[in-house]
Amino acid sequence: MSQPPHKTHVIVFANEKGGTGKSTTAVHVAIALAARGAKVGAFDLDHRQRTMGRYFDNREATIKRTGHELPMPRHATHDGESLARYTEQLDALAEGADFLVIDTPGRDDRFARMAASRADTLVTPMNDSFVDFDLIGQVDPTTYKVTRPSFYAELIWDARKARAKSDGSTIDWVVLRNRLQHIEARNMRRVSDALDQLAKRVGFRIIPGLGERVIYRELFPNGLTMIDSREFGEMGLSHVAARQELREMMAGLGLPEAPLPLFS
Repeated sequence: MSQPPHKTHVIVFANEKGGTGKSTTAVHVAIALAARGAKVGAFDLDHRQRTMGRYFDNREATIKRTGHELPMPRHATHDGESLARYTEQLDALAEGADFLVIDTPGRDDRFARMAASRADTLVTPMNDSFVDFDLIGQVDPTTYKVTRPSFYAELIWDARKARAKSDGSTIDWVVLRNRLQHIEARNMRRVSDALDQLAKRVGFRIIPGLGERVIYRELFPNGLTMIDSREFGEMGLSHVAARQELREMMAGLGLPEAPLPLFS
């Protein structure tokens, strides 16, 4: 028997607005996949902030310092300028990988647009506010009904059409509701209703993401994630709740299972 052709599933985290927890979520997804035994590449396109790249640098330092084996993707950071380097790094990270996780800048960027066009799963994290919602849709200020998609939704719509025309593939667009407050509020219901309206018009899925928890900021210096529970010592209730959020988010993404070799 011959093995079927290998295909890397490309997951792109993209939002032209910063402060949505995009990089933190991308790192958690990459490490969660690696912890399952998948071969994972991670590509940071934000050469200015370099949050994903720094996160993995910190993780490598923790592995070296403690001697503990932690799931670790291959990773690289783009220089933000060279097309040749972008192509070279992307191809190298995708080579033999089951998944390639790409983190993009929180601004308009040509490499981010190129990455989005190659996505199999496109994840747009957003905070629970109409400030963030405005990136993808506009609402009536009195009724809060969606009046039209915004420029970013139109950009993704065009990317999906171009992708379907080029190779017949579809881009699964997922809007990830990050940093949800744990107390139900009228604004939260209004944002939720507006998202439901827009999802039917432009075709994205909505799933819950990671909550607003101090633990996520505390993990960064050591490059740890909620996957690395044994590194925490005794886990509190907030840790347990955060791990459950991560499990639910991974399930909601609906990513394919990593293929197993025919012979071991």
